[in-house]
Amino acid sequence: MTVRHNATAHQYELDTEHGLAVAVYREQGDRAIFTHTEVPLEDEGNGIASRLVRAALDDTRRRGFKIVPACSFVVAFVRRHPEYADAP
Repeated sequence: MTVRHNATAHQYELDTEHGLAVAVYREQGDRAIFTHTEVPLEDEGNGIASRLVRAALDDTRRRGFKIVPACSFVVAFVRRHPEYADAP
């Protein structure tokens, strides 16, 4: 499974067996604010969201943006992985 950046839709996407998982963001200056993460119900609990968010945050950093978690999943992910904590 490969995470892809859909810049037009402002989201990162991952195809799963049951549908599309997404991590949605908006850009504000030098920040990427992650506002929503969604995984097909049948895929919940299988690490899909973590894989998606990790790839999204890594790519966001490569693109020169600071990470701002605004959805509950990304907030929890960054708490577990403080190396992604960039901006308040």
